[in-house]
Amino acid sequence: MPNIDPTVSANVLIEALPYLRRFYGKTIVVKYGGNAMIDETLKSQVMQDIALLHYVGIRPILVHGGGPEISALMKQMGHTPTFVDGLRVTDAATMEIVEMVLAGKTNKGIVALLNRQGAKAVGLSGKDANLIVALKMESDKGDLGYVGEIVQVNSDLLTLLVSEGYVPVISSVAIGADGESYNVNADHVAGHIAAKMGAEKLVLLTDVEGLYANYPDKSSIIPEMDIEQAAAMIASGAADKGMIPKLEACIIALEGGVARAHMIDGRQPHSLLIEIFTDTGIGTMVKA
Repeated sequence: MPNIDPTVSANVLIEALPYLRRFYGKTIVVKYGGNAMIDETLKSQVMQDIALLHYVGIRPILVHGGGPEISALMKQMGHTPTFVDGLRVTDAATMEIVEMVLAGKTNKGIVALLNRQGAKAVGLSGKDANLIVALKMESDKGDLGYVGEIVQVNSDLLTLLVSEGYVPVISSVAIGADGESYNVNADHVAGHIAAKMGAEKLVLLTDVEGLYANYPDKSSIIPEMDIEQAAAMIASGAADKGMIPKLEACIIALEGGVARAHMIDGRQPHSLLIEIFTDTGIGTMVKA
């Protein structure tokens, strides 16, 4: 490692002190996705960030998707991924693959990485203890199969885990009224869980610097906005299609009582720590 002036290191800790005090004992929900899930260096850094949050007395909850991994396995098994308005058409065979990847390989891989960093991680899907309950999503563009809309979050298990010092890692698979599995949007899962858990923050790791007023003009990044502006961007079509579920997740969280929601660049090393523990932060903050 390069030599760092001890005074600089001390100043970094002093800058972080008020945030360490403010967030001690509080829950922060992190949606983990994009390149930060694929790039091995970034993956390691995110796990370090989560472990550090855990060790300074913050209660992190990690929510993840895994779209690229699902598509890759589908192709290996001879299935062609199909999407309607960004939603994966999920027949019975595809749902089996989704659950295998998300609740199995991807989830347990993240758990193992966190445990190597010393955080006591526990892997869950939305089916565990009826954590995430969903109904079939209806679309005027045809049958989407086992794509679900979240109708309820039962947080008792999460409350128990975080109170005992565990880090829940949740995959975006929900359960239906008859025990069937549903593929649900991971951003929405994070928003609903943040609201239900009374989280201090929701942080969404993305593959862009934040929300742009005029995408893809990088000079038009919006550092801060309120919930009404977020809703207006969705309604007017000003938000890029990939950002819509993230804005919706922010609105879900804020309407549920979360103080702040953030969309930050997960490609930037240790972006999570920069957002939480520095005065400037990064990305786009949405507030109530």
